[in-house]
Amino acid sequence: MKMKNLRWWVIALIALATVINYIDRQALSVLWPYMGSEIYPEKNADELKQVLGTVSVVFLFSYAIGQAVFGKIFDWIGTRIGFVLSIGVWSLATALHAFAQGVLTFSIFRALLGISEAGNWPGAAKANAEWFPSKERALAQGIFNSGAAIGGIISVPLIAYLALFFSWKVIFVLIGLVGLLWLIPWLVLVKAPPIKHPWITDEEREYILTGQKAGAVEGSEVKVDEYVPSYGEMLRRKESWGVIIATAAIDPIWWLFIVWIPTYLVEVYNMDVKGLAIIGWVPYVGAMFGAWFGGLLSQNRIKAGWSVNKTRKAVIVLGCLIMLPSLLMLSNPGSANTAVLIMAAILFGFQTSIGSIQTLPSDMLGKDSVGSLAGFAGMAAKFSAAGLTAMVPFLTAGANYHNVFILGAALASIVMVSILFLCPKIEPLKSQK
Repeated sequence: MKMKNLRWWVIALIALATVINYIDRQALSVLWPYMGSEIYPEKNADELKQVLGTVSVVFLFSYAIGQAVFGKIFDWIGTRIGFVLSIGVWSLATALHAFAQGVLTFSIFRALLGISEAGNWPGAAKANAEWFPSKERALAQGIFNSGAAIGGIISVPLIAYLALFFSWKVIFVLIGLVGLLWLIPWLVLVKAPPIKHPWITDEEREYILTGQKAGAVEGSEVKVDEYVPSYGEMLRRKESWGVIIATAAIDPIWWLFIVWIPTYLVEVYNMDVKGLAIIGWVPYVGAMFGAWFGGLLSQNRIKAGWSVNKTRKAVIVLGCLIMLPSLLMLSNPGSANTAVLIMAAILFGFQTSIGSIQTLPSDMLGKDSVGSLAGFAGMAAKFSAAGLTAMVPFLTAGANYHNVFILGAALASIVMVSILFLCPKIEPLKSQK
């Protein structure tokens, strides 16, 4: 049996995994303004926000460690089994939330969730490098990233709706089961990398391989002249630090909204669960369109003759220039409807940039090192996101979110500086020896 366009089926499955990933992680943020007071009836709003901040920081630190660990795991055991390990464990961790009783048990289950969910990103970067030619990688990354946005769109109204009929414990079990069901089509469809896959057409295999780095097919292996540095050599390159710093600066902006949108709307606008279901998903629509826009824009410019270097930098800078004024406007948005529309613009800009940032490891390194650099960048990003998440309850005491949005604008500026000055030319790196 042969399947046409098999690479797009693969990235679609990974995007679906990302939808599930975000539903699982968003469940706590959406439910917390209501379940928190059930678990801790004696605590006020600021104290409950500190509890959520604590378990979110545990999640992010675990996520950071998981990024580096799973980056190496995917390089070691491959994309197919790597995703089975990652999504299988995180689905079980989600279901275990139903048995949490306080900060300690929530932290344990969030840590397990964070480590395992982290595999989704280096795994997607590696799958992108394996299954797509260079000119299609930004679009493929945009499709994958849109899964995060779609997960945000779905999770807020879905979980809020389920909360009208089920207890929070039942909800965690139900969404955990969905991830386990995803394993079935993945194991059936993704039998091997494209060079060995029995269902891929000869035309698609040739298209993928010839569109990657120059090489020749001999038997079942591809001989490719690729730069595969050691960890030490990788971290001595300023280009690697450009990727790491840009990722570490942009990621906290995303997590600022992922963790705190429901709490912000409840605290600032006294929104109930029905109100969250009605407008809480709007920011993620902007994220979804941003992911598509960034990917399509990159593909369009490369087809028009732009270099990878010019295309990546132009798209990244454009996304940051959208985020900068929008973050400053959010300091005083007025109504809740205006606030979520501004958030949509911010997440549009974020997703426009992040897709190109996440393709940089595959633009610079061989397939055997992509997961490692993506993992290091992801680890740095989660540490910085954890730092901002820990600061939010203190920066926003009394429901004043002004300072945290100014900080977000500063981070967007750092992204542009790191890409423009530390990555002088985005192209396949060569050994310095």
